[in-house]
Amino acid sequence: MFQVLGIDHVVLRVADTDRALAFYGGVIGLAVEREQPEIGLTQLRAGASLIDLVAIDGPLGRAGGGSPARSAPNVDHFALQIAPYDEPALRAHLSRHGVEVVESGSRYGAGGEGPSIHVLDPDGNKLELKAAATPR
Repeated sequence: MFQVLGIDHVVLRVADTDRALAFYGGVIGLAVEREQPEIGLTQLRAGASLIDLVAIDGPLGRAGGGSPARSAPNVDHFALQIAPYDEPALRAHLSRHGVEVVESGSRYGAGGEGPSIHVLDPDGNKLELKAAATPR
């Protein structure tokens, strides 16, 4: 009937849009694609996909209930495939921005097994930065 081509977008409810933009834009390097402040939505380009930031105090965010918290994040995690994957350089970059790596290791993803690290965004959502699969 149809074929799934990949992740189109992920929607995160955020407590502070400016803080989330500083993380996803300034640290991770995503560009703002589109903004709709009247509904509290900012969309960021992540390769072929989008990450939507929804302000919890805006019209869209209020419809989702209370604020996300480190003890009750919006999602378990989501992964962005990155290249090149140079873990020491990546860790140094994140450290300069005050972002702590909470896990690292080899994990299976859409492209197969490969190295990755997990960090937390300002709202406590776990973000996996994943290398392309390791050739067999």
